[in-house]
Amino acid sequence: MEVYIDFEGKSMVFRLIGELDEHSAEFVRRRLDASISENSFDAVIFDLSRLSFMDSTGIGVVIGRYKLIRKLNKPVCVRNPSPTVDKIFKMSGLYEIISKI
Repeated sequence: MEVYIDFEGKSMVFRLIGELDEHSAEFVRRRLDASISENSFDAVIFDLSRLSFMDSTGIGVVIGRYKLIRKLNKPVCVRNPSPTVDKIFKMSGLYEIISKI
C-alpha cells in the first residue's frame, strides 16, 4: 500500500495506491491522521484511481478520516475511484456521506 499526500491549491489530496485492507489499514490511518493534524487545508480529496481493493476495514479507515475532517468543518470528496472501489462505495452507502467528483 502506498499513500501520497499532495496539494492542489488549498485542497489536500490523498492518493491511495494498492489495497486498503486489514493489513494496510493502520499504516494508512496513521499517515492520513498525521497529515490532517500537521497541515492547513480547505478541503480533502481522496484520489482512489489506483486503489484496487478495499474491504470493511478500509471502509472504516475512510469513514474515520471523514469524521475527523468534518469535525474541522472541511469538505471531503472522492475522485476517480477504480471500478472495484466505486462498486464498494455504492454497495456500502459511502456515497451518501462522501460526494464523488
